[in-house]
Amino acid sequence: MHYRELGRTGWHVSEISFGAWAIGASWGAVDDNESLAAMHAAIDLGCNFIDTADVYGDGHSERLVAQLRRERAGEEIIVATKLGRRLPQQVPEGYTPENIHAWVNRSLQNLETDTLDIVQLHCPPTAVYYMPEMFEVMDSLIRMGKIRYYGVSVEKVEEALKAIEYPNVSTVQIIFNMFRHRPVELFFQEAKRRKVGILARVPLASGLLTGKMTRNSQFANDDHRNFNRYGEAFDRGETFSGVDYETGLQAVEEIKALVPEGITLTQFALRWILMYDAVSCAIPGGKRPDQVAQNSSASELPPLNDVQMLKIREIYGKYIARQVHHRW
Repeated sequence: MHYRELGRTGWHVSEISFGAWAIGASWGAVDDNESLAAMHAAIDLGCNFIDTADVYGDGHSERLVAQLRRERAGEEIIVATKLGRRLPQQVPEGYTPENIHAWVNRSLQNLETDTLDIVQLHCPPTAVYYMPEMFEVMDSLIRMGKIRYYGVSVEKVEEALKAIEYPNVSTVQIIFNMFRHRPVELFFQEAKRRKVGILARVPLASGLLTGKMTRNSQFANDDHRNFNRYGEAFDRGETFSGVDYETGLQAVEEIKALVPEGITLTQFALRWILMYDAVSCAIPGGKRPDQVAQNSSASELPPLNDVQMLKIREIYGKYIARQVHHRW
């Protein structure tokens, strides 16, 4: 496992870290013992960074991460959580000091700690990024010792660019994968200039970029790849990166031809993300130890070559760009 600076936090985090959405909720059936085994496998393989949120299973994901930390006492495990999605409706008026403090206190309890490593605003409405008083509340939480650093998780590049204007935003979590190229154009260079860490989320486009899905794939009723395919429950961009499923399958078939013998499309897709030095880490999910092992090994792969990088850009332009580039 290789490590990269997480902005100006002083931490060096594993290039392939662990996204804990899948072990909390909205990804079909999950077994807690297997989830813990997956996280232990990640730590064994060099992962030192876990991303979770207070709404993943209504705190269940956070509590599993707390259990992992107890079982791996003495080892460095940096945990980023998120807040804001507990609002019954996503409206800027809900981001009050009272609500923010309540959410932080609940995560402190769930994660069994006195200080949260990183707290991220969890894809709030765009208007929230234009509320400096909200970021002042986050600053006050640092002064109180309840959080060490804070950042944002965004839907749109424009939101990311606005967020990093605030001097104490240390990290930005953004969807970045072979189906989402727009962050490269301006945001990455601005984040590097301001020394802001970047967490690449949805790195496998909800599993499309594993190459294992087909037109006949079925998803459980409680899997967002079933109930949010068209944005019925939350932002459409969270599911398959906003790409039409059938179109995504066509693009994947062409990408498969670029994958060298001996590695999987999953590993290839994660290694593509690591080609961009602005990225601090990718945070794929994993329900089982074998998934985690495959993800982690991407850190050790050789770089993609110029021909592969060019072909991926061409495939993105042919199939994907017109569906997502102007939206997010």
